[in-house]
Amino acid sequence: MKITIKQIQQFLAVAELGSFSRASKRLGTAQPALSQAIRDLEAELSVRLFDRTTRRVELTDAGREFQNSATKVIEELEHAVEGVHMLAERRRGRLRVAAPPLLASVVLPQAIAEFQKSYPGISVQLADVGTEQIVDSVRSGQADCGLGTFSPAEDGIERLSLVRDSLMLFCDHRSPFYDEETVRWAALADQPLITLTRDSGIRLLVEVGFEMAQMPFKPAFEVTQVTTAIALVEAGLGIAVLPTYALAAARFRKVAGKPLAEPTISREVSLIHATGRSVSPAVSAFASVVRRYAQQLTPRDAS
Repeated sequence: MKITIKQIQQFLAVAELGSFSRASKRLGTAQPALSQAIRDLEAELSVRLFDRTTRRVELTDAGREFQNSATKVIEELEHAVEGVHMLAERRRGRLRVAAPPLLASVVLPQAIAEFQKSYPGISVQLADVGTEQIVDSVRSGQADCGLGTFSPAEDGIERLSLVRDSLMLFCDHRSPFYDEETVRWAALADQPLITLTRDSGIRLLVEVGFEMAQMPFKPAFEVTQVTTAIALVEAGLGIAVLPTYALAAARFRKVAGKPLAEPTISREVSLIHATGRSVSPAVSAFASVVRRYAQQLTPRDAS
């Protein structure tokens, strides 16, 4: 078969524009040369692809069938070429990552170090920001990917699950829960509660837990950062309900984490990218590294 990619592209241009003259202008080729290329294509296929009149060019039935197949061929070729170009991005380029402060501090440093060791030509930029800013940055293209927990209602993003994380009770050594293996939500009634502010997804899950346990939700303190909540717990000012990975922030404090039951509430920690954009090999490679560190963190510290 002597059909060339150039002939297919020429055929598709004529089919789309319905004119040899307009197609020749788009392609930057002489009209006689374009007409000859189509005649050669028709000869190779042994069918007429166009019905030509003095005013217009129309596809024949065979032409319409060939158009569908030819379009897929060109799309697959473009995808293959894009894939090769994207492979090169693993060797050079820039990866912009957005993550909430706690995850940025307990998961990403070692992950970034390992990634840059494997791909020294790729520079990594990290923005430690709030969840809403993460989503906006990914949607707008300011960040190539984002790490965190995101509402299912968020649109414009695609999720890659890294690890499932459960809510835990955090208390100090003076707490009645300090020696417990597991704590029921109902046992938290009347305890001074330290929680995050309403712009946090964690706060929403804590409210769900209290509602399911049929208890009133009355925070004693509302703070923005997980580390602040941990510090208040250590000072004996109350208990806090936080994600399992918050144990990393409590490692050097006199605070214990206890699994919560009845109900058990968990959520997905995900890596996100913008909907409709191809995932670069750099992002895919980075996701594999981050998943491994995220999975190591939660089981080890939760035990």
